[in-house]
Amino acid sequence: MAVGRRRPDPAGQMRRLRAVLGREHDVRQSRCLDACSQANVMVVQPARQARRAGAKPVWLGLMLHEEMLDDLAAWVLAGGPGVEPLPVLLSLSELPPARRGR
Repeated sequence: MAVGRRRPDPAGQMRRLRAVLGREHDVRQSRCLDACSQANVMVVQPARQARRAGAKPVWLGLMLHEEMLDDLAAWVLAGGPGVEPLPVLLSLSELPPARRGR
């Protein structure tokens, strides 16, 4: 997750995601993902098997609301990119990968 000026509580978001997702899922904070105008930005990596099958990371911007975090956590726990479709609420925040992340 990259945080920017719009952040509601990035540390709280990180704690919440780590608590919900547990140790099976790696939640890391990044400095800049070259999409600062869309902060808070989160990039969800596919699981190994999904990546081998061709799944790509999903970039999400403006992740500012609790409902979005709830949907994100549920999606990741259900399998995430390449396994489960992106929830409608999150699809509204989907971004193209930033230049740095390509």
